[in-house]
Amino acid sequence: MPDHPVPSASARALVTGAYDIHVHVAPDVMPRRIDDLDLARRFAAVGLAGFVLKSHYVATAERAAVVRKVVPTVDVLGAVTLNGAMGGINPTAVEIAGRQGARIVWLPTVDARNQRDSAAHDPPGATPPMWRAVQADLHARGITTEPVDVLDDRGLVLDRVRQVLRVVAAHDLVLATGHLSGTEILAVTRAAGEEGVRRIVVTHPEFTSQRLPVSQQRELAASGALLERCFTTAYTGKVDWQELFDNIRAVGTEHSVLSSDLGQPFNPPVEDGIALLADRLLAAGFGADEVRTMAVTNSRHLAAPSV
Repeated sequence: MPDHPVPSASARALVTGAYDIHVHVAPDVMPRRIDDLDLARRFAAVGLAGFVLKSHYVATAERAAVVRKVVPTVDVLGAVTLNGAMGGINPTAVEIAGRQGARIVWLPTVDARNQRDSAAHDPPGATPPMWRAVQADLHARGITTEPVDVLDDRGLVLDRVRQVLRVVAAHDLVLATGHLSGTEILAVTRAAGEEGVRRIVVTHPEFTSQRLPVSQQRELAASGALLERCFTTAYTGKVDWQELFDNIRAVGTEHSVLSSDLGQPFNPPVEDGIALLADRLLAAGFGADEVRTMAVTNSRHLAAPSV
C-alpha cells in the first residue's frame, strides 16, 4: 500500500459520531480496500457512527442488515443505485429496497445519460474512477444498456421518475442525485419536493461529468438539498482543493455534508476519509463548528429517519 496522510487527533475528535454516507467496499464487482464487516469494526474503533454501502450495480440493504447484526455498535445502512443493472428507473427495485430498510436511493450514476454523453475530461494527473474499466469491459462484451434518462425531450421529469420519487417519499428514504447534470438535478429536485421527498443530497457536484456552477448549487441549497463534498473528488485531482473550499463558502457550510467516497485500494483507509477532509477544511480556515455541522449534524440528518 502507498503511504497516505494520517488524520490529526483533533480532526478525529471533531468528526466523532459522523456517518459516512458514501463508501465503496467489498464485496463488489471490482477490487476494494476493505470489506463491510472489517470496515464496521474500524468505524467503531475511531468513533464514527455508521456508513452507507454504495454500489453502482447491486442493492445493499441485505448486506447492511447482516453487518449490523455482527457489529451492532455501528449503524451500517443499505442503498440502491438506479443504473442498468437494477433496471434503470425502477420503482419496484426502490420499493423492495425500502421494505428491506435501505436509506439512500441514488439516481443513475455510471449509466446516467449525462455520464454516458459527457465530454468532460479529468484534469491532468487525476485518478480515473474504477468503474470506468468495468463499464468498458461490459461494452466490449456487448453487455450494455441504454443510457438512463430522467427527463423527456421537452425537459420534463419522466412519469416513471415521479413513480420512484413517490416510493422514496413513502418510505422516507434519502434521494441522491447520482451523476445527473445540473439541469437534470434542478428538475428532479423540484419534482421530488412536489412528490413529498423530505431529504435530498446532491451527489459530489464538483465531479468531472457534473461541475455544477455555484449559481446552481445555491439554487439547490435554497430548495433544502444538501451538497455532498466528497474527499476523493479533490484528493484524486478531479477538482482543485481551493475550488472545493470556495464552493463550500459560496453556498454555505450549513448546506454541505461531508463524505469520503473511499474504498479504492490505492486511496487512504475508508475510516480516515472524513477526518482527513476535516483537517483540510480546518487548515483552509473553516471553523470547528462549521466542520462539525458538515461532518456530523448534516450526515446524521440524512442517516436517521426523519420525524
